[in-house]
Amino acid sequence: MRYLRSSLVMLLLMTLITGVAYPLLITGLGQWWFPAQANGSLLYRQGKVVGSALIGQSFSRDGDFQGRPSATLDSAYNPLASGGSNLATSNPALDQAIGQNVKNWRQRQNNDAPVPVDLVTASASGLDPHISPQAAQYQADRIAKARGLSTTVVEQLITRATQTPMPAFIGAPVVNVVELNLALDQIKPQP
Repeated sequence: MRYLRSSLVMLLLMTLITGVAYPLLITGLGQWWFPAQANGSLLYRQGKVVGSALIGQSFSRDGDFQGRPSATLDSAYNPLASGGSNLATSNPALDQAIGQNVKNWRQRQNNDAPVPVDLVTASASGLDPHISPQAAQYQADRIAKARGLSTTVVEQLITRATQTPMPAFIGAPVVNVVELNLALDQIKPQP
């Protein structure tokens, strides 16, 4: 009986510490030190939430930059269905999907230039909002033509939107497609 009582007291104490106190402490510190990140890194336009800097979105207009293909099954960039396709590199279905993506990009871009690999392969989560600066540059001419902008203006926007990790040896530079399209919407077409 003595062991049962001490076990129940320890269970209650550990539940309060690990199930109540610790989560409240971490949530409070996150809200205090990193409020934007703790609340989902939300992106706003005219006071309304239009997305998150952490989750890609499906863009279908010719005047929008396109991100990596989404690997989520029921709908593109569904954060509740995060995960890769789980297709091995030896799987013919993966080769077929990549081949179809390359064909689609060449038709969309109307050229036979090599398509950057990040535009035809999904990320591990299937939700990545980032592409390489080379993938953004690959789309610059199409975006400029569709938006009535000069290619130079679009390339400058890509350069400003490129994020380089600090220190640089940690990773490659990336461009957030959602943020890039939001910045692109702020630019007026040239006469």
